[in-house]
Amino acid sequence: MMTILKIAELAGVSKSTVSRVLNNNGYVNDETRRRIEQIIKDQDYTPSAAAVSLKKQETNTIGVVIPEIDNSFFGEVIKGITEEADKNDFSIICCDTQNNGERELRALRTLEQQRVRGVIITPALGYGELPAVKKLKSQLEKLDVPIVVVDRDFQYSIWDTVYYENFQSGYLATKALIESGNKKIGFLQGDMNLKIAKERFEGYTEAMNEAGLKINQEDILPGNFSVEVAYELCKDRLGRGELPEGLVTANNRSSLGFLKAATELGLKLSEDICVVGIDHIPTLDILGIPFSTVSRDTEEMGRNAVKLLRERMEHPDNARRISMIPCRLELKGSEKFRG
Repeated sequence: MMTILKIAELAGVSKSTVSRVLNNNGYVNDETRRRIEQIIKDQDYTPSAAAVSLKKQETNTIGVVIPEIDNSFFGEVIKGITEEADKNDFSIICCDTQNNGERELRALRTLEQQRVRGVIITPALGYGELPAVKKLKSQLEKLDVPIVVVDRDFQYSIWDTVYYENFQSGYLATKALIESGNKKIGFLQGDMNLKIAKERFEGYTEAMNEAGLKINQEDILPGNFSVEVAYELCKDRLGRGELPEGLVTANNRSSLGFLKAATELGLKLSEDICVVGIDHIPTLDILGIPFSTVSRDTEEMGRNAVKLLRERMEHPDNARRISMIPCRLELKGSEKFRG
């Protein structure tokens, strides 16, 4: 096994000289540097990341903290992060918090121990309560590295953020149903402790008020962005008859819960009920299910997060930056009744 000591012996120099070349730290004359670099290349030597981090007190690793690793949305975000990280020679440590605040704090402490150069995080909770906000902020500040918050911004955040036109997504989804002739329109909410859920519902409310349509409280379903809760709520509401003409679902998982309930109840899209969901669901395209959505470029969210992180590393004193990812309406027929 090739080691720094063996490279030093082959080059006729000390271990410290080889270390200076590997870490690009300290003076080494050009001829010696070229000789050492050639030996490293010839021997296909890769330095230990742990050894480099001990020497430099940092790594070229960034931490990614997400709340739902099994959610296709976050899978696409991570794909964008990985693509941009590769361009910048970053390695990634990914932590899944499962929407649990304590797991999130443990993940951040682990990343601190790993001496990561930066962190990209989607918070696990809405952090509406001040003690929870203080815990999160304290742990993020303790890291003392660049931070980028993705998708779920939170109260009192001071960090660079990549997020989505949430209000506009709720507004466009509702307006699409209205313009297709629907008047009795419901909304399957997300976790209303989260800012993104509140903004999406506010968009729905604005579109309904603008059109002079009544909001029926029985058709406002208090979901939490999960398949399971959306399924239970929709099965109960849709199973009682007198269906709303249209429904807006707050995210991809809410849409899946709705579809599961509708299928079990024997309801058909565009025949018994119309729907527009927020967030694209690739699986439905594969299955040939025409499901209208307000979607976004999730991979671009990941790429933008790494770009902001890199810029913060290079310019730590710059003002806070917010990157807004636009939404786009993709109508496939489920927004209107057939005939």
